[in-house]
Amino acid sequence: MSDLAVRLLTALKADGATLAVAESLTGGLLAAALVDVPGASAVFRGSVTAYATDLKASVLSVDEGLLDVRGPVHPVVARQMAEGVRRLLGADWALATTGVAGPDPQDGQPVGTVYVALAGPRGTEALPLRLSGARDTIRQGSVEAALDLLLSRLTGTGTDR
Repeated sequence: MSDLAVRLLTALKADGATLAVAESLTGGLLAAALVDVPGASAVFRGSVTAYATDLKASVLSVDEGLLDVRGPVHPVVARQMAEGVRRLLGADWALATTGVAGPDPQDGQPVGTVYVALAGPRGTEALPLRLSGARDTIRQGSVEAALDLLLSRLTGTGTDR
């Protein structure tokens, strides 16, 4: 179980806040990291794994025009995913992941290009990442960065990559 996930869920519970996640390249790993923590149900509302690009638009309300022009690996797509799942699942905070885990580039984006986004009461932001390594390493690094992003905003104690 991830120390980051434990610390994040503890901070959310202390604030009386809830969390939802939208995932693409991480394919459920972010939600799994959260639910691995006993008691996660006190704050974790749920997740949407929108691996297919069309689901980002139809389920998470990501702008179809943006997806057509920029593709799914873009900071605005990540922000819209986070905003969409926050609304959809009625959470105080939301995290989203989108990117290229490999082994091949996607839509002109190199392997390791990742965006994690955060939506919450203080607004929405996306953090660009350039990760390297094997597919599993990139996916795990994306999960850790997402958890750390929200933890740093809640407590000021994350690494804020």
